[in-house]
Amino acid sequence: MRFVKAEDLKIGMRLARPIYSNNGVLLFERDSNLSLQTIDSIKKFGLLGIYILEPAEPLPPMSEEDREFERFQTMAVFSIQEELNRILATGKQHKMQSITDLIIKQFGRQSGKINFYQNLRSRDDYVFRHSLNVAILCALITRVMNLRRDEQQQILYAAIVHDIGKLSLKGDWIYSNELTDEQRMQFYSAQLAAGDLVEDAFGDGAAIKRICNQALVVQYDMYKDEATHNGMKLVRGAKVLIVANRYDELTGMTLDGTAQTEVRAIREFYEHPEVYDPEVVEALVESVNILFPGVSVELNTGEKALVLAENPDDILRPTVLSFKDNTILDLSLQVNRDYEVVDIMKTLDNRCVIDTAALREAGF
Repeated sequence: MRFVKAEDLKIGMRLARPIYSNNGVLLFERDSNLSLQTIDSIKKFGLLGIYILEPAEPLPPMSEEDREFERFQTMAVFSIQEELNRILATGKQHKMQSITDLIIKQFGRQSGKINFYQNLRSRDDYVFRHSLNVAILCALITRVMNLRRDEQQQILYAAIVHDIGKLSLKGDWIYSNELTDEQRMQFYSAQLAAGDLVEDAFGDGAAIKRICNQALVVQYDMYKDEATHNGMKLVRGAKVLIVANRYDELTGMTLDGTAQTEVRAIREFYEHPEVYDPEVVEALVESVNILFPGVSVELNTGEKALVLAENPDDILRPTVLSFKDNTILDLSLQVNRDYEVVDIMKTLDNRCVIDTAALREAGF
């Protein structure tokens, strides 16, 4: 599956995902072939591009929850793009409260974990999709932390605007994690400069700017391997933003198609509690499915295995079924402490299928 910009679409391409309007109306079902009329409609609706299947690629599974997540993202990305461009052009925001209210309603009040699927990204929607993902993660985290609604909304404001400075920079390098010192300084300066714009755009702009700037300083120090906060007392919103931003940075697709797995991201968080607040990290772990039943993993022994049951006390030590000899290993037991999950074996688009009823019948 890959992202194709609207101007590069060809007749006969197969849709990998359903296409929704920015009002959430289903326009075209997935696995349908593009016609000239369909392509014209996509362009008229102003879509940035779509996801298509490779010629021999099977249609991946998609639950109703996945569909709703897709529909919501489509609507929200358009809204965020419009709002950030308005702030850059006029210095004022207009619909930010309605955007954050919608995100909180969808993700900041529900119970249980969600499947946080990452999508491919393009140059056109990279910043806006990242901003949305970070805001969704912040909503999930602040829900678990049981923060007040006003503080939750303030953190979501910061999540949406924290990367607005990138929109003033040019070149593919702004989407890369491999920056020269000069590029990193350009990025840092642009983001700091955007802080004044953010402060003026909101009634509580000083607090939002503080969250963004503190998270930016830690991010900049982290690149230099000096993430000690420099004695700075971080506000809670900054701690949440640091974790949410880094999680999406690591697990989201870059323009060259590479991404880390959720396991690698969580390991980085656990290994650096001086950077990533443990309470915030645990709230993230309680919010998104990571090593859940059906996920295929690689163990430190080189064996491949299937996760049968989560471990709520230690997310990285689930119960697995070894493909080597069909042995069931509970990695939380002392006898199995030498086994570790090294990484997730991803399917093409990070979806897994498993017969959950059969698992329940087997006692998992």
